Amino acid sequence: MQVKGLTKRFGRFTAVDRVDMVIPRERVYGFLGPNGSGKTTAIRMMCGLLEPSAGEIEVLGMKIPEQTRQIRREVGYMTQKFSLYSDLTILQNMQFMAQIMGVEKSQRSGRVHQLLDRFHLSSFSNRPAGALSGGQKRRLALAAAVIHHPKLLLLDEPTSEVDPNTRREFWDELFIMCEGGTTVLVTTHLMDEAERCHQLAILHEGQKVADGTPKALKQNLGSRIFQMDGQDITSARHLLVGLPEVLTTTRIGVSLRVMLRPGQREDEAWLAEQVSGCDLSIKTVEPSMEDVFVMVTQETDKGA
Repeated sequence: MQVKGLTKRFGRFTAVDRVDMVIPRERVYGFLGPNGSGKTTAIRMMCGLLEPSAGEIEVLGMKIPEQTRQIRREVGYMTQKFSLYSDLTILQNMQFMAQIMGVEKSQRSGRVHQLLDRFHLSSFSNRPAGALSGGQKRRLALAAAVIHHPKLLLLDEPTSEVDPNTRREFWDELFIMCEGGTTVLVTTHLMDEAERCHQLAILHEGQKVADGTPKALKQNLGSRIFQMDGQDITSARHLLVGLPEVLTTTRIGVSLRVMLRPGQREDEAWLAEQVSGCDLSIKTVEPSMEDVFVMVTQETDKGA
């Protein structure tokens, strides 16, 4: 799957701005970005629900919008908000989705019950969907999205409203699907979920500001990260905030994490000199995805 120059305008507002991406098959590819960064708009264009203002979209060797109808037979889409019928039972929702997604009549019952078992929904399949917990609704939505064995699965913030155990099980399912031949595209604003992706793109104000594997993005950060520990981290933070060499300072528990701007002073001795009146230890630490996100978004804002 690939997009070139993907753009969507709503009047004078540009929600997605000239995005280029190549998404490899049978991988989990992430869209990382805050709310309002263009993730949902982009994913809706990729499944043919929104027509782009400009650019090209190729999905499974087919073009959007020219071949949207054929593409929809091969794509599963799970919306950010629960969109199944609250008044229907779990079983009725699954039966309905099997029918409208074109599952052969002779295979519908078997496929429905297979997925109900797989996603731990069988024991209360006659319960109305509107009475389910947040995690149960997400499992039902995922089961419905894959009822027709899609080759491409698009998931918009799929783990909202779920507990950590359910979220872990959810991601395990995504990797199982990849191993079975499905390509998964998932939007998220959670850094730990970004770490799980095989590859990801970071979106900021409608633009792609970075992409690659999580490991490569961290290795290519271009800045050293320091951690300060001690009783005086609040005082140290006040001394560092506003210095042109310092990009961010972040409190994490009883530690202070400091990121310096690329190309500026990046040695520990210089940093120690700036906080020489504070009783602190300083050490270099490995960058995180949050560090990557802060770097690429703040440097983009600086250059705007």
